[in-house]
Amino acid sequence: MALPAEQIEAEALSLPLRERARLAEALIASLDEDAEIERAWAEEIARRVKEVEDGSAELVPAEEVFRDIQARLGK
Repeated sequence: MALPAEQIEAEALSLPLRERARLAEALIASLDEDAEIERAWAEEIARRVKEVEDGSAELVPAEEVFRDIQARLGK
């Protein structure tokens, strides 16, 4: 038997912050017609964050990035 939406909402609001956030993300993604794309982006973001945190990502200072862009645009 399915629970009424009000009961589900009350139970969800009693969850810890991180669990509520994860649930909210899943619910929002389920409303999106491109949920598979959103899921893929979430996985890519998580992968990139992990690389930054574990030191395996090559980080480039913003000043260098902007200087490179300006050079490419001929400015």
